[in-house]
Amino acid sequence: MDTEISEKTSGTRPKWRKVAYGGMQLGFDDNHTDESFLEDMVMNANVVKRNMLKVMQDSVSISQYLCIVALVGLVWTYTLRSVLDENSLLLLDVGLLGLGFAVLSLTGEMISLKLLLHYLLNISFFTTGLYILAPVYHTLTRSISSDSIWVVTVLLLLLHLFLHDYSGSTVRAPGALQNPTLTSCISLNASIVASVFIASRLPSRLHVFAIMLFSLQVFLFAPLVTYCIKKYSSCLHLCLSFCLMTVTLGFVYSLHRLLFVTLLGLLVFVNVVCPYWLIRIQEYKFEINGPWDEAKLCFDITD
Repeated sequence: MDTEISEKTSGTRPKWRKVAYGGMQLGFDDNHTDESFLEDMVMNANVVKRNMLKVMQDSVSISQYLCIVALVGLVWTYTLRSVLDENSLLLLDVGLLGLGFAVLSLTGEMISLKLLLHYLLNISFFTTGLYILAPVYHTLTRSISSDSIWVVTVLLLLLHLFLHDYSGSTVRAPGALQNPTLTSCISLNASIVASVFIASRLPSRLHVFAIMLFSLQVFLFAPLVTYCIKKYSSCLHLCLSFCLMTVTLGFVYSLHRLLFVTLLGLLVFVNVVCPYWLIRIQEYKFEINGPWDEAKLCFDITD
């Protein structure tokens, strides 16, 4: 009533202004806006423009790890078919361990003598415990049918690939302390359980020890080695990835033609189709920011 009297007396309506935490402004509804409301509107302020080539380069890390897991599956298959014996597997384990330390040293990740001795001591305890537990792994799934083992192993590997950290954010550099995420822990545990299931189908305890050591070396240390290579040189990382893809496709082709076509289609899908989709759907991204957004606090800390 007082508002109407004041408006009639003055003959002019008061100018609307934005009032925060001050109650409703007299003479206007609480949801009133004028023509100046949209002057501060900003469109797509936080949208990142992506480059097709850069996205394809980033997707190479995914294809690289897919090939690593495929090579692990090939070693498992050749071992189950008695193409690889326990002596060959042990030589492969020693070669991978030496290659891993060499890559860490050559890519700039300096390992001191104290840290190297610490690693060797942990590896000796690890391999000793694995050798002692080999008879347990050998008889762990004796009462389970082989068909169930293959199905569960494939599902566990798919879970491992789905939850794996392809960005390398949870990779631990030598001597660094970093807590892994829940998804990365689940991914690693799935790969270890799959390795145990495969090892339980091997004929001897030495086979079990060799294949478990090989699987754990790859699943535990391959992400660290590839991360160090990518951090050291992007070109070297790309060359290694394409060589790894070529070698993997060659071995898969010799094993089964249908698996070769499946893996090739998957690599093309990851490296070409998915980046193309990401670039195409980027033009439909629509983001609006304005005075209606929550205020962002900025603290000016001075000495």
